[in-house]
Amino acid sequence: MHTHRGGHASTQQEGGRLPPRGRALTPNPPSALSLNCEKSPPRGPRPPGGACCTSPTETGNERDWTSTFLRTSLRVSGGRSGPVAEHSRRPAAAQPPPSLAALPFFVFFHGGYWQSGSKDSSAFMVSPLTAQGVAVVVVSYDIAPKGTLDQMVDQVTQSIAFVQKRYPCNEGIYLCGHSAGAHLAAMMLLANWTKHGATPNLKGFFLVSGIYDLEPIMHIPENEALLMTLEDAQRNSPQRCLEVALTQPVDAACPVLVIVGQHDSPEYHRQSREFYQALRRGGWKASFEELDDVDHFEIIWNLTQKDYVLTQMILKTIFQES
Repeated sequence: MHTHRGGHASTQQEGGRLPPRGRALTPNPPSALSLNCEKSPPRGPRPPGGACCTSPTETGNERDWTSTFLRTSLRVSGGRSGPVAEHSRRPAAAQPPPSLAALPFFVFFHGGYWQSGSKDSSAFMVSPLTAQGVAVVVVSYDIAPKGTLDQMVDQVTQSIAFVQKRYPCNEGIYLCGHSAGAHLAAMMLLANWTKHGATPNLKGFFLVSGIYDLEPIMHIPENEALLMTLEDAQRNSPQRCLEVALTQPVDAACPVLVIVGQHDSPEYHRQSREFYQALRRGGWKASFEELDDVDHFEIIWNLTQKDYVLTQMILKTIFQES
């Protein structure tokens, strides 16, 4: 378990506790509310390459930051996304290297509470990775209210299986998700690949500021679009699925990095820490990383920077550097 301050150690935060699963929760439990970044104290302006966690009175600044990174994403992907999948919500290879056949693949799932965001606004990390010979795939999925959680998980599974079928000689597939995207990536730890006709060459997971226990989401406004029931939440909670799974990891050497930002809310810290502990109990090669001086947005948007600590973690994991 590690913490980082731009690559150095920092102090862990303690998160709130939730009642045991299956018990009734209060209408707005504090731990659930703390998942919402708008409940976090506003932070000061950040230079290009970062973002600021906004308060409800700063939505204009949030739009400015979002627009900046949309422009960055479109620029690095050449302003277009080429389809590389056969189902309705296609992953897109963003600025791939000339030859993809025998390269490592970095597959990214965007966040947005499963109801906002897109692949078009999520290609900002491409340049630092492709410059080192990594093929980058940014995946789209049907967000709510069009898509249900079950459908999103299935679409993500199909996308990964497609990449494996399309590029069977790949040097490993590395999954990365942010926030809700980290939830979708985590669900792949125990996916049933048999029905998709391909077992992907999964070599690593980067789970960034993720949500792994979905029951708290039932009690905040974001569930109005998701329409998530208790059964939906339990079936799609990686934490719960991992605890009841009877199987061991397919590849015990596959690293799973559970990553959280210093200025993420206490509930993100709690969920990340407990999911890391569940992974360790389940036999996974898991590590816990806390990145200092970043909030829920900066932790992922700073991947535009080649020297950013998380960019370097990803590259070192892919190329198996110590």
